[in-house]
Amino acid sequence: MYNPFTLAGKTIFITGASSGIGKAIAIECSKMGATVIISGRNIERLNETYCKLEGKGHLQFITDLCNSNKLKELVMVLPGLDGIVHCAGVADPLPFQFVNNEKLKHVFDVNFTAPTLLTQKLLKIKKVNKNASIVFVSSISGVFCSSIGGSVYSASKGAINGLAKGMALDLAPKSIRVNCVNPGMIQTNIFESGKISEEQLEVDVKRYPLKRYGRPEEVAYAVIYLLSDASKWVTGSNLLIDGGYTLL
Repeated sequence: MYNPFTLAGKTIFITGASSGIGKAIAIECSKMGATVIISGRNIERLNETYCKLEGKGHLQFITDLCNSNKLKELVMVLPGLDGIVHCAGVADPLPFQFVNNEKLKHVFDVNFTAPTLLTQKLLKIKKVNKNASIVFVSSISGVFCSSIGGSVYSASKGAINGLAKGMALDLAPKSIRVNCVNPGMIQTNIFESGKISEEQLEVDVKRYPLKRYGRPEEVAYAVIYLLSDASKWVTGSNLLIDGGYTLL
């Protein structure tokens, strides 16, 4: 059956695949026929993702992308890639008045520096195949809006979107596409931390015209579109996935 969104024959590398959006992307990509390579820092949770992947030939790597030595090791063992999805990220909200060098470095190391250097090193040793697709999981924060205590997070995501547009231009001659998906609030394990009360969630969800938060697999479907040949003429774009939040 004809399917323009198939990932059969493609090798896709996904960071931050041990939970949430990254986990959903990995599982859905495997369902679409991709050979999936996943990375994360938590061996137990990453293995949970790995065990849910459909098909054969998948790989998993336990690593800290913020560790320069670990990053170099990972780059050397990865095969040629048809797709890269950068999902690893941290929010770590803090009012701007309390921002310091340590906080800035931590958030930017995870959200911006690590995916930037990882991609650059893969390109340098020709591990990114022609016609490949690179997708950054960004956010509505820092691109379309922000939130109280979210200045540093927003800055890191805004930086990613700027990076992706420049990369899209630089890599276009190699037929390598670069895009971002920009989700609003997604139902992930962030809600289990206890930092957000049920009452706060009930108030916040009313700000979404569709009256609910997104689901991880709904972001995964958008990523699959950008990884597939169905989006061969799409590069340097921001794909907004926010249930209408930014309309208001």
